[in-house]
Amino acid sequence: MKNRHLRKAVVATAAITAGLLMTACQNGTDDSSSGKSGADASAVAEKVSDAKNSKGVSGSFKNGEVTYLAPGKYIVSVPGKDDQQFWVAEDTEVYGVGTICGEAGSKVDAPCTLDQLEAAIKKGAVNADVQMKNGIASLVTERRAAQQDSGSSGSGSDSGSSSGSDSDSRETVVEGIDEGKGVNGTWFGNVSYLAPGKYTVSDMKGTEQQFLVAEDTKILGYDDICSGEDGETQCTEDELETAAKKGFSAEVVISNGIATTIRDDH
Repeated sequence: MKNRHLRKAVVATAAITAGLLMTACQNGTDDSSSGKSGADASAVAEKVSDAKNSKGVSGSFKNGEVTYLAPGKYIVSVPGKDDQQFWVAEDTEVYGVGTICGEAGSKVDAPCTLDQLEAAIKKGAVNADVQMKNGIASLVTERRAAQQDSGSSGSGSDSGSSSGSDSDSRETVVEGIDEGKGVNGTWFGNVSYLAPGKYTVSDMKGTEQQFLVAEDTKILGYDDICSGEDGETQCTEDELETAAKKGFSAEVVISNGIATTIRDDH
C-alpha cells in the first residue's frame, strides 16, 4: 500500500512540474512576442539592406494595385504582368490622394509616411503606381479615382491652365511632360515644396499647379529665395528648395510642366 501511495505522489508531482514548465515556456513566448515589433523592424532593415546590395527588380509599375504582404513588404499587381514583391525603405517617397493620406478632392498629391502607407493597405488594396530599384520602391504614388479626375479637371480650367493636360488628369506631371502635354502659362502665387525637383504654385483662387524645375530654370531672388547686394540675383536650386519648404510668393513661368523662370515677389 505504501508503495502504491508513493507512486501516486510521484506521478502527481511530475504532473505539477510539467505544468509549471509549460507555464514557464508560455510566459517566455509571450515575452518574446512583446518585442516582436523591434525584431520585425530589425529584420526589415536587414532585408532592405540586402536588397540594396543585390540585383533586384528595377522599373516602373503603372496602373498597379498594391497589397500588404509583411512589415515593410508589399506586392504590386499590374494587368498583364506577374505580381511583383517589393520593399520600402526610409527614403521611399509616398504620395496619397485620399486613401493613403491627403484629401480626395485635392489636385496636389500629399506626402505620406510609411506608417500611413501600411495602415491604409492593411485595410485593403490601394491603386497606385510604383517605381522601384533593386526590389525597393523609390516612389509609391496613389492614383486618383475617375470621379475625382473629372472634378479636378473642371477646377483646372477655372485656374487658367486649360492649355495643360486636364483631359488626362490621371497622368502625373512627369508623364505629361514625357508626352509633351505639360501645362503652359504664368502663375502668380505661393510656391511650396512637394518633392525633390517638384513644386506647386497656387493661383488667386487657391488652386495649386504642380511643376518641375530643370537645370536651365532661371531662379531669381530678391529677398525670399536668396538675396544679393545689388537687388535681384540668381539663386541655386538648393536655395529654392529651402525657401519653398517655408513658402514664398513668386511669379512662375511654366512651359510643358517645367518652370522656365521663378522670380520671388519683392
